[in-house]
Amino acid sequence: MAATVRVGTLDDLRASTRHTLVLRHGETERKLLLFSMPGVQGKPTFSCMESECPHLGKSLVTAPLQWHGADIEDLVVVCPWHQYDFRLSTGDSSTGLRACVYTVRVDDDTVYVEPPTQDTTAEGESVWTCAAVVPVPTQFAAMPPPPPESTSLKQLGYAGVFDPDGVPPPAHEPETLVAWAVLILQTASPLHKVAYTRYAKRALDQGIPIGGGSWRESEWYVPPAEEPPDRPPRLQDEQCVAPGQQSKRGRGGSERSRIALLHALANIEQWAIDLAWDIVARGPRLSVRHMQSSDTDRPDMPLPRAYFADFCQVALDEAKHFTLLQQRLVDMGSFFGALPVHHGLWDSAIETKEDLCARLSIIHLVHEARGLDVNPLTIEKFRAAGDAQSVDSLTTIHLDEITHVSTGHRWLTYLCAVHPEQPSPVDVFRANVRQHFVGQLKGPFNAPDRYQAGMSPAWYENLAGEKKT
Repeated sequence: MAATVRVGTLDDLRASTRHTLVLRHGETERKLLLFSMPGVQGKPTFSCMESECPHLGKSLVTAPLQWHGADIEDLVVVCPWHQYDFRLSTGDSSTGLRACVYTVRVDDDTVYVEPPTQDTTAEGESVWTCAAVVPVPTQFAAMPPPPPESTSLKQLGYAGVFDPDGVPPPAHEPETLVAWAVLILQTASPLHKVAYTRYAKRALDQGIPIGGGSWRESEWYVPPAEEPPDRPPRLQDEQCVAPGQQSKRGRGGSERSRIALLHALANIEQWAIDLAWDIVARGPRLSVRHMQSSDTDRPDMPLPRAYFADFCQVALDEAKHFTLLQQRLVDMGSFFGALPVHHGLWDSAIETKEDLCARLSIIHLVHEARGLDVNPLTIEKFRAAGDAQSVDSLTTIHLDEITHVSTGHRWLTYLCAVHPEQPSPVDVFRANVRQHFVGQLKGPFNAPDRYQAGMSPAWYENLAGEKKT
């Protein structure tokens, strides 16, 4: 193994995301720059480069970082004197010059760097020592903001702050709420998904038409701009695994375990944004289908504007939840996308995409209601660990989720009431669970919060899905 030089512990390097390292060997001194970036499970990753530009020897200590074009994996240091750019990973420059880069490794939370030369003592240790580790002031060490159209979750995480307010509206703003919903569903970047959700809510408040199609002779016609995708896209560096294949999250006692729990919740909240907009986009067509009967081939669209306002608010809440979780992950040294995720929640969306009552039943009254059962337990894990900031965020999320289950309950009840046959909402819900869900509804149930949302035990006790996997 090549000799290395001890720099310090991870805790020693928390003062800044950039440090000047002073390495000495006898009378010889070399200065290097050590860059740290968010990594998996709160453990940063490091790059190291010489501190002077090889062009004219000017200092790179305060040089800004930029993304390397479309490369989602690399950053470049840009010399503030003559704009020479050098990749952190290789030292290569678009000008043909090359800066020296040095390997960094982390063992047992201690950081070691490759020395300028491989000269060693008789004991095999490097002749170089680290004489000083100097943090670079924050205003110079800041990570670059994500590009206008972020191409990776890593870029969003490296930005250090999740700021939807900095995202401009789309160049061509949709003309209906359903078109907004489809645009958001087609948006892969969670930053833009959150920002566009805010713009859509503002448009609804300002009276934008709902859209969603209309009758053309005997067919309900939906314009192309209002046709939702079967599956929303995700950024290219998302690590997707099958449900149940992600790493163990633990019980929340360690920071690593809490990061894993928050990351899993952020994945759910990103899908929840899409699910809220999907039920907005599909609502007009599916509600018309719901009202069709032998007596009425072309019923009016039965959903009032209040339906769309409710689910737009749900989407806004879910966007808020994702923002809280992403920022908390960043504060803990990680980011959404650092760990694998699964897309199992969207499988239920595909299963129910042609039946509005089934969608309300499975997504809002099974999956979201299950959140009411498990959220208090998760909150207590974080409270026991002394993580007050996460407790505050998770409590906000839980209280909002009660209103989301209530929204699902309200509109399933409404659809039953306006249907010509006026079926029992409880019977409709239980029939949909049996048809579209796999396995028993698991307890223990949070009966008080479920009841607050409108669900008495008659809805969910002794109920199992009969769908085959």
